[in-house]
Amino acid sequence: MASPSRSAVRAALWRDRGWRAVVAAFTFNGLLFGVWASRVPAFKEGFALEPGTLGLLLLALAAGAIVSFPLAGALSEKWGADRLTIRCAFVYGPALVALALAPGPVSLAVLLFFFGAAHGSMDVAMNGWGAQIEDRLERSTMSVFHAAFSLGAGLGAASGYAAVSAGLGVLPHFAAVVVPGGILALALMIPAAAAPTAVTGPDSPPGPLVALPRGALGFVGLIALSASMGEGAIADWGAVFLRIAVEATEAQAALGYAVFSIMMVLVRLTGGHLTERFGPVLTTRASAVSAFTGMMLVVFSEALGTVLSGFALVGAGYAVLMPLVFSRAARDETMAPGPAIAAVATLGYGGMLLGPPVIGFIAELTGLRLSFLVLAALAVMAFVLAPWLRPPVRGK
Repeated sequence: MASPSRSAVRAALWRDRGWRAVVAAFTFNGLLFGVWASRVPAFKEGFALEPGTLGLLLLALAAGAIVSFPLAGALSEKWGADRLTIRCAFVYGPALVALALAPGPVSLAVLLFFFGAAHGSMDVAMNGWGAQIEDRLERSTMSVFHAAFSLGAGLGAASGYAAVSAGLGVLPHFAAVVVPGGILALALMIPAAAAPTAVTGPDSPPGPLVALPRGALGFVGLIALSASMGEGAIADWGAVFLRIAVEATEAQAALGYAVFSIMMVLVRLTGGHLTERFGPVLTTRASAVSAFTGMMLVVFSEALGTVLSGFALVGAGYAVLMPLVFSRAARDETMAPGPAIAAVATLGYGGMLLGPPVIGFIAELTGLRLSFLVLAALAVMAFVLAPWLRPPVRGK
């Protein structure tokens, strides 16, 4: 039987059940994370947390995600990425609601660890599922999946604003999002899941306790590190930078991360087309140039409008790097897809954690403005390492 034409594949994309299921998974994952992030101030005030204590609690969440990565990678190979995604989704919603029931900071830390583990496990699994959909459809669509995550996170944050404005408590807010959101997401995901199969590739040894990329995948992981460090630093320091370096008002300072995030979503929606047209190497290098140029505007400009334009260029530059990294990891020739994605995710989340404290440490020595030059250097690193994102040639 003749294979469908490329135009037919393109026309069928939005009608493909598996594609819609992965979009639902990414949206649901981002939605719940955005809901949690929107109510962090409520937990801080409710438990009278000092900034240092709150930082440790957030570290517990990140630790849960990182610890879950190798296990999620192994289970993706055993159960299949689609089935693991669905199982994680069943746990992820209740894990969020449980946070609202924590009686104190210690129990909250434990629950945050499990919430982070559910979030991280689902992250690994749904990226593996997305890579499978890419292979089947012969389309570069991982960027759109990540745009769905960003959109879900934005909707979750917006729900927090609405809940606070309406005087809704944390527990009813979380439940009001998890129940309908979970039902809708699972209704799209469950029918698309394949029958249970063991998908561990031949000659695949058991994964290590801590998943770290090796061989060529190590360079791919460094690209993930460069993008995630920058994203984490801008998320935590962007508004502070505008307040201190540009003397922006509090409202103006909030615009920095807003324009950064908006550009990420917009570029991710078109990222698949860019990758198909120009290839992963050229797309990565263009992204790195955008991030570097934007960072130069941020560091060396005094005008608010110019600095905001810089944040937008940086967001556009980071947008497709992580989707490209996950797509390449899923096709690695030395590691099975699940462990490979878990290994890259370990560096990615590690970078997200490392970025803010690195910027803070350097800022103590050079000032906040010059500390952002580290992010420009990371963009240069991504430019240089771009060839490692070229898909491996099979059968050679």
